[in-house]
Amino acid sequence: MCCLNQMANANVLITSQPEKYKTVITASGHTLLGDEPVSEGGADTGPNPYEYFLSSLGLCTAITLRMYADRKEWKLDKVTVELELNKTEAGNEIKRRVSVSGELDEEQKNRLLKIANSCPVHKILNAPLAIFTELS
Repeated sequence: MCCLNQMANANVLITSQPEKYKTVITASGHTLLGDEPVSEGGADTGPNPYEYFLSSLGLCTAITLRMYADRKEWKLDKVTVELELNKTEAGNEIKRRVSVSGELDEEQKNRLLKIANSCPVHKILNAPLAIFTELS
């Protein structure tokens, strides 16, 4: 589904800026800004790291559902994904609410809900993940 061919080739460059927490994100020729809210000492010039983290899951979910519906030739008009990250006693949890609109019956909607859990980012987050950090 979403991004499968690009997953192994994903590459992002993050560069801090002189303005405290403002950060430039460069990915595939696109430039985005990240920052912290004013309440945390930033200037709120872009989403914070947690919002970008959730955005990757939401983006992958929406694209995966669109791709699936397109392959099935279903009349899916719109996908909306709302995400919330919460700390719990057991760790962290993500609440994901998916809304779909279009000429879809209940069976199709239920299938799309199951497909949401098949997006590659969801799979990465549910699998063991190693992060290797080096100073260059």
